[in-house]
Amino acid sequence: MGPGQYTPDPTEGVTRVTDLPPARIRHRSRHYRHRRCPNCGRPAYCYDSGCRTVHDLGDSSGGRPLDLRVHYSKHRCDRCRHRFCANTSDLAPAGSHYTHRVIALAVRVVVEDGLPYRTASWHLWRDHRVFVPFATIQNWVEAAGGKSCRAGRARAPGLGTGRLLRLPRGR
Repeated sequence: MGPGQYTPDPTEGVTRVTDLPPARIRHRSRHYRHRRCPNCGRPAYCYDSGCRTVHDLGDSSGGRPLDLRVHYSKHRCDRCRHRFCANTSDLAPAGSHYTHRVIALAVRVVVEDGLPYRTASWHLWRDHRVFVPFATIQNWVEAAGGKSCRAGRARAPGLGTGRLLRLPRGR
């Protein structure tokens, strides 16, 4: 097979997420012996560790998605008794299962390319081997404020038809 030749996608027609190929796993570390306390600024020592899995953009040539397994440290400040975790926001937003790269690409595909949410979800899997449910993409786009008012579609003033045409109010 050379460049430009059609190669069928072996995952086309798969209806269950469990039937998708297993992900390659890359390990990232955010484990530190001590960090500064965000409350008082004193050194806080590590008392435990945690692990978080985040989905990243894979490659279509390998045919497998990519997961980042982030190991992070948990800290406790002895002075103010504040507990906190090492910062992992450079990879993904807090509480998110996807990296910043996946979120930015999904929003760009919907807003700039004008793809519907289901098609964008399929596009992300086909070209970048990351499975994102279309409802998640819709939440990201609405949070970014991207698809609220499309260019080229004129909006009527917010007066309502009665006030716009200066009709008397009737009951």
